[in-house]
Amino acid sequence: MKKIVFVICLSLFVAGLAAAQSAGSALFVAVKTLTLKSGTGYFESNKGTLRYGDKVTVIRVDGKYAEVKSEKNPSLTGWTVKTGLAKRIASGHSNSISTKEIALAGKGFSQETEKALKSQGNNLNYAEVDRTEAIIVRDREVKRFLEEGQLNKGK
Repeated sequence: MKKIVFVICLSLFVAGLAAAQSAGSALFVAVKTLTLKSGTGYFESNKGTLRYGDKVTVIRVDGKYAEVKSEKNPSLTGWTVKTGLAKRIASGHSNSISTKEIALAGKGFSQETEKALKSQGNNLNYAEVDRTEAIIVRDREVKRFLEEGQLNKGK
């Protein structure tokens, strides 16, 4: 299980490094949903949400964050972490693809990847990954955690 989580995290990290390196770059949302914020802090106000495969243009980059503009709705701009963006998204998206498959593809998983992992004799438990992803931590709980730990307010 730890190996699967590590592979997922590593995939997202590598995708983030490859993405959003310069202003003007055209990128795509590589996760199920991506919230755009008014600034780079965790508690900045939400400006809107993008979906997997949505195309964006990078306005500017600040460390691990990118300010982007939605191609579908050019009035929608905001800040997000670069790890949620990628240079390319697999083509051939159709209505026959489930939300779960889209989410896995955004993490670098495909049917071929799953088959390759299973052929290595791994007894993979995707239900645990789904269960972990379903955990919801409310903003007020995160804020309390940051304040009690004297952390940097979500930056």
